[in-house]
Amino acid sequence: MNGPEPSSKSTLRAAAYVRMSTEHQQYSTSNQMDVVREYAAQRGMEIVRTYSDEGKSGLRIQGRDSLRQMIGDVEGGSVDFACILVYDVSRWGRFQDADESAYYEYICRRAGIAVHYCAEQFENDGSPVSTIVKGVKRAMAGEYSRELSSKVFQGACRLIQLGYKQGGTAGYGLRRMLVDQSGQHKGVLNLGQQKSIQTDRVILVPGPAEEVETVHWIYEQFVHEQKNEAEIARLLNERGVPTDLGRPWTRGTVHEVLTNEKYIGNNVYHRTSFKLKRKHVENPPEMWVRAEGAFAPIVEPNVFFMAHGIILARSRKLTDDEMLAKLRDVLKAHGKISGILIDEAEGLPSSAAFRHRFGSLVAAYRLIGHDPKVDYRFIEINRKLRQQHPELVASVIAQIRALGATAVQDEQTGLLSINDELYVSIVLCRHQSTAAGSSRWVVRLDEGLKPDLTIAVRMDAANERIRDFYLLPALDMTWENLRVAETNGVYLDAYRFDTLEYFFAMAERVFVEDLL
Repeated sequence: MNGPEPSSKSTLRAAAYVRMSTEHQQYSTSNQMDVVREYAAQRGMEIVRTYSDEGKSGLRIQGRDSLRQMIGDVEGGSVDFACILVYDVSRWGRFQDADESAYYEYICRRAGIAVHYCAEQFENDGSPVSTIVKGVKRAMAGEYSRELSSKVFQGACRLIQLGYKQGGTAGYGLRRMLVDQSGQHKGVLNLGQQKSIQTDRVILVPGPAEEVETVHWIYEQFVHEQKNEAEIARLLNERGVPTDLGRPWTRGTVHEVLTNEKYIGNNVYHRTSFKLKRKHVENPPEMWVRAEGAFAPIVEPNVFFMAHGIILARSRKLTDDEMLAKLRDVLKAHGKISGILIDEAEGLPSSAAFRHRFGSLVAAYRLIGHDPKVDYRFIEINRKLRQQHPELVASVIAQIRALGATAVQDEQTGLLSINDELYVSIVLCRHQSTAAGSSRWVVRLDEGLKPDLTIAVRMDAANERIRDFYLLPALDMTWENLRVAETNGVYLDAYRFDTLEYFFAMAERVFVEDLL
């Protein structure tokens, strides 16, 4: 009998790609490989190579060395396999642009390498059905990451306002203290250590006495001896005093001690953001999440604000043009610009001074012709909505009281208590446009406050006028963030109203005699 054995003809050489993300540790690479091997055995495939990215987010290809290597091998034509086996569409990637996921698959298909999703209920055979299902799956994978990011951020904000620190080092003169769910101290966390019990939290406490004394000395030198940050850093290094990370002091590290509110006990979060692995952004102060008096202070507030005033006063000696000229010098020297680079530059006002003078760092960047490629228009829109919200709440309260009912707003939670029976949350929903020009709104349902009813106020396309209202009862709402389109089907749009007349009818007090 001539030619190879029949079994060799039916064996298809395959590569396996597995990924374990930090969000889904239960999907271990070994569990994925079990499914992939079973899939290969059922179809007479032989796995000749495995590409594995462990502990890697699927939001983007950067950092996923094995995926990049596999795509490079395929494009280079040096592969010894005819197909790639992946656990499911989400393991291929949770790219925020679904087309990016399709693009990497297309590279493989163009080279004659098919991609199989082993745990999916469809065959990736290029049929219209598989194309549609893959598109939906890719969009769902990206949407999952967006929703997870939003939930994590909201949870972190709540913990900040409760006085707990979220990530990062303590800073010079401070230490991270582990506390249990009742607030009892459990011990100081050393550099690099993390909590191991989910219900434990971290707060900041004063550090060793010598470090606290050094912090006081830094403020004394800056406020009363009128030394600048660079001079203080030089003196500290001459005395052989290292930073909390064991490094020499710089202008920027001294500036951090003089400007960070944690030294007066304030818990500040979201000064920068890096959501969905996009671009690292320095947020303006109005976006910061702050809890005052969360920690024991080691600097008197009046001394801190004197230092802050001196820093701002340095910029007042310069005209706008002079400040912007110095900013251009930083951009020219580094090819980029950030708050850290500004604070490290000699003879330049601090990043806080630029924010104070021009409203935000982004505004200053644009005045020197540098576009950070971040659209901050939503900040101004959110500011206007925050100003409009109290007016709307006051109007609702007045109309309810005019009906003979009672309405009281809780100063801390913002919830309305109607007749001591119904608790209502009013949220303004900013209009957003998708890349395709469709309208979207996000309704934030605050499960932490547990309102009986959420009044979601949708704004028009200009975010200036009220478009309509959704009356969303807690019993029927199972989401924290609800994405709303122009039309949403009868299940959701049954709660839509053009006015609040229906809500006011719910709140109106009616005497029993009137019903007889």
